[in-house]
Amino acid sequence: MSSQSLPPFGGEFLTPEREAAFQAERLPETLRHVRLLFLLSAALNSLFFISDWRFYGGPHFYAAIPARIVVVLIALACFWTVRSATSFRQAEKSMIAWEWINASAVAVLVSSHSDLALFVVLMLPSIYYLAVPTSFRWSVISGIGCSVLMLLGYMFPEEKSATTTGLLLAMAMLNFALFLVVARSNRLQRMEWAATRAERRANTELVESRTMFETMFKTVPIPMLVVRVDGSILASNDAAIRYMGATAETLGIQTIDELYVNPNDREVFVAAILKDGYVNGFETQVRLADGTIHTVLLAGTSIEIGGVRHIMSGVVDITERKAAEERVWRAASHDPLTGLPNRAFFQSRLEQTLAQAERSGNRVTLLLIDIDNLKTTNDTLGHDAGDLLIKKTATRLNRMMRECDTVARLGGDEFAIVVVEPFPLENVLTLAEQLLADLRRPFTYRDGVLASQASVGIASYPEHDRTPSELMRDADLALSAAKAMGRNRAVVYSTDMRDQLEQRATVARDIQEALRQGQIVPFYQPKIDLRTGKVVGFEALARWHHLDQGLLTPASFQTAFEEPELSIAVGEHILKQVAADIRGWLDQGIDCGRVAVNLSPAQFNWIGLAKRFLEIIHAAGVPTERLSVEITETVFLGRTASHVIAALKEFHDNGIRIALDDFGTGYASLTHLKQFPIDDIKIDQSFVKDLETDSDSAAIVMAVIELGTSLGMEVIAEGVERIGQTNLLREKGCSQAQGNLYSPPMSACQVAQFLRGHEAQCA
Repeated sequence: MSSQSLPPFGGEFLTPEREAAFQAERLPETLRHVRLLFLLSAALNSLFFISDWRFYGGPHFYAAIPARIVVVLIALACFWTVRSATSFRQAEKSMIAWEWINASAVAVLVSSHSDLALFVVLMLPSIYYLAVPTSFRWSVISGIGCSVLMLLGYMFPEEKSATTTGLLLAMAMLNFALFLVVARSNRLQRMEWAATRAERRANTELVESRTMFETMFKTVPIPMLVVRVDGSILASNDAAIRYMGATAETLGIQTIDELYVNPNDREVFVAAILKDGYVNGFETQVRLADGTIHTVLLAGTSIEIGGVRHIMSGVVDITERKAAEERVWRAASHDPLTGLPNRAFFQSRLEQTLAQAERSGNRVTLLLIDIDNLKTTNDTLGHDAGDLLIKKTATRLNRMMRECDTVARLGGDEFAIVVVEPFPLENVLTLAEQLLADLRRPFTYRDGVLASQASVGIASYPEHDRTPSELMRDADLALSAAKAMGRNRAVVYSTDMRDQLEQRATVARDIQEALRQGQIVPFYQPKIDLRTGKVVGFEALARWHHLDQGLLTPASFQTAFEEPELSIAVGEHILKQVAADIRGWLDQGIDCGRVAVNLSPAQFNWIGLAKRFLEIIHAAGVPTERLSVEITETVFLGRTASHVIAALKEFHDNGIRIALDDFGTGYASLTHLKQFPIDDIKIDQSFVKDLETDSDSAAIVMAVIELGTSLGMEVIAEGVERIGQTNLLREKGCSQAQGNLYSPPMSACQVAQFLRGHEAQCA
């Protein structure tokens, strides 16, 4: 309590409400004290009747006896009235009445100047100050009033004596001293009362707080435990008992350490709390009564109980959340078909592995694996068989690798393996051969068996490259080389592969610039009807007017036709010029026959190929019967076979003839002749070249001619160089021929002159 709430004099509370509360709380004790005071006053004064009989017969006797009777009666009356008092103010009125009536009566008694008179003169005011529990104001008023009455009674009717002045001074000093005593007593009483109330309130709040804490501790739904630093369990709430499955006593454990799957986790947890005072989000695993292991988050704080440090912990079970996170993570980082890491996870793992290898000095080898016959399996047996082939491949690859290695499916038919090893690269090549041998083992599918083969590209850190992207690029180049070499083999990356790639990139950039400069143009080689000798059309062949190397054939920029975007750009550029040239010849009255345009397999990756082709020739005003397209069988082997079928059908429906080029050198020529709208067959020049000297070539040529004739197709021989070849072809029934015997490819401006000259010869 602040001392400012008490005045410097009086010692009572400044606020009436607080003072009333003080008096109300002490009222029972005050009433008991006052009743006792009144009874003692009545009893003592009754005894004093005996003393008063010594005045018998004297004048003072007749004054003393009534006065004594008044003192006794007022004491008894006040005792009676104070019994019904219900407040301090009511009791105080009885006390004040008693003080003044009693003082008046005693003043009469002390006028006797008996041996006790002077003692009573000094004692009664002291009793009023010290024994009567009135308010400070009335204590002072009654005390001073009593002192005055005592002095008047004692000094009257005596004349002034030598002791009068001393008695007055003594009475004044007594009142002053009693004033200070009462003020200090009041102050001490109220300070003690306030302190007692504060302590009581604190104890009440402590009890309430403890009760609330215990209630919360017991009823909170989060498992909570209080343990000593040594691990012994002091308390656990209901949620903890439910969560653990039993009490610590039932479980038969002595310390909390026995719940931890890894006891070292508890040491770390306690050390962190002792250091910082609290810990949040500490992840660990605990074993419950049923033996199951759960992942939990702990929050702990240090508390003191009885001067001893304890740890109170809360437990949040995150087992299901961790499982859900694991499912989400696996869905995002693993391939759903095989369960292997996917491309994104593989890239991350490769980066980590290379970073560790840089620190440890280990070698890291990357193997890119491509299943060679997955598309064929899907096309012939269905995607169920293809999926089984992928899963079998994943299982076999995973089974052959160690835990420290990483096997991943990058997508489609592509897999990757990261091998961490200190041994030479030759050992990895041996491992790759073992993988290929294992993949070639057939397995049962329905009523038959399936077998697969794969190609592998290998690149190693630090021999080849040091960054993940470059290492992937190296392995991909090696994989491409393995496919180009016939598939079903493993190839290690070499620097010349990168040189070839850079050369291709350089050629692609040069071709793009050549297209912008108009340096790539069509040259035309005539097709001759072997029966009439007349020109029936031309084949448009791309040529590059290179500023430094002169006129280049497609063999010099073949890579342009392997890149879909660049192939489409070159093809569209050539077609526009061909259409413009045909329109120009027709406008001049020149009959150029039907002009064939070559379409590369890469162009068929574009779904809108046929539509764009027709738009260009219609825009140029060229009739569709003036054009034909030449394709090779390789366009049927890619993943866009459905696009090829749709495009060829659209060409055929619009009157554009379709010629199958390089016939006899592909994989399934007869199947293609049956399935697709083929109008012409072109015999490859490799057969025509040895037609006169090689019986096998002659037999093949005859077979192709007979096949085409029986199917109602035009058969065109390529690469005719000699008259003897022409005669044999005509004799066997070949329809048309083209080659340098008739004319090498010529520019558009030479076509008109050639046609006029050839017509003159025929005439």
